Amino acid sequence: MKAGRRVKDQEKRSLYNGIKSIGAMAFIVLLVIGTWWYSTAQSDQSSVPDPQVGMTCDMGVSAAKSGRSLSVTNAQPALPAGQSVPSADVSSDAVHSSPPSDPAPDGLVWIPGGEFSMGAADLSEDEMNDVGMHATRDSRPIHRVYVDGFWMDKTEVTNAQFKRFVDATGYITVAERTPRAEDFPGAPPENLVAGSVVFSPPDHAVPLDTHFRWWSYIKGANWRHPLGPTSDLNGREEYPVVHIAYEDAEAYAKWAGKRLPTEAEWEFAARGGLSGKVYPWGDEFRKDGQWMANSHQGHFPNQDTGDDQYMGIGPVAKFPPNGYGLYDVAGNVWEWTSDWYRPDYYARLAIAGGVAHNPQGPDSPFDPTEPGEKKRVHRGGSFLCTEQYCSRYMVGTRGKGEINTGTNHLGFRCVMSPK
Repeated sequence: MKAGRRVKDQEKRSLYNGIKSIGAMAFIVLLVIGTWWYSTAQSDQSSVPDPQVGMTCDMGVSAAKSGRSLSVTNAQPALPAGQSVPSADVSSDAVHSSPPSDPAPDGLVWIPGGEFSMGAADLSEDEMNDVGMHATRDSRPIHRVYVDGFWMDKTEVTNAQFKRFVDATGYITVAERTPRAEDFPGAPPENLVAGSVVFSPPDHAVPLDTHFRWWSYIKGANWRHPLGPTSDLNGREEYPVVHIAYEDAEAYAKWAGKRLPTEAEWEFAARGGLSGKVYPWGDEFRKDGQWMANSHQGHFPNQDTGDDQYMGIGPVAKFPPNGYGLYDVAGNVWEWTSDWYRPDYYARLAIAGGVAHNPQGPDSPFDPTEPGEKKRVHRGGSFLCTEQYCSRYMVGTRGKGEINTGTNHLGFRCVMSPK
């Protein structure tokens, strides 16, 4: 959202996890489980991080599954009433650990670990870069964090890598499984179909008021068929694998002898040794005029001009790496982290004070826009990020997603602790 632009809470379109319609844009609300209930306590709502339009750019999954418009006006407060957040202590980063003496595992790079300032600063009007977006409120305040050193995949897991896992194990992803009737009582059998959510841009400009305008549930869409049943992986072997639910990513990581990164590990690594920068490469979105990440150019959502050479998702490692040798930590596809999502988590760490050592995230999830959904943190933004709608290719900003669903703009990479 450009400076000064705001969207009222009642205009926010949220997401819900259920089973979806077979036809593109014919979304099912028949399978909504239970009833949404919101807290009606007369609590101080000023303590709830206010969802902004940019906070919803990673929420296409549920938007394509439900037509419900959710409001945060009755959401639970993120912090106890009257609790204030101390000013952030933004200090220089300190790298502490040396690489292990063992050779680097294939495809991984050493992330030295250390102390850093985690989160995103909200830029003032005269500090705005050409992207011109504010950081979302759930990515503030900045707070101090320490992480131990670890190994991290240079790139997001590719289709070729994921295929080796599936060939070796016979694993079936969530998107390939037929939903169980017992999980959706009362659902018509014809609606219990396997599939996933695909970005489906309209052929004309549309208001940015509802995800239904550019997300569709497609029967038969999954990692093998990223755009639907008529698509395949030919020529896409080195693209990031997509339509991956959290349990799918965990299963791959376990098979590979790795794990998913914590949110703190992910941000430390993505910063590449730079301190306090807006992007993994510095403060300018286009460094010396060069495109540094796969993002959306043109008019969102109906036109991607491909000025960065890619219209939509692209292969891994086609843009410059960051200072640690990691590719695509901004744009291309969102990446799962292991942390549960709460919008107040950073505020609570800041209130605790000091330096958080190897934080693992909150003990349980809570999203006030969808209290019934279990979500984990996404990081990095995707090929859909744009100055017009979502700028979370900014390194300190956050995304979120339901754990049992994926999209064609969500993937993952793994990490490994030293032996």
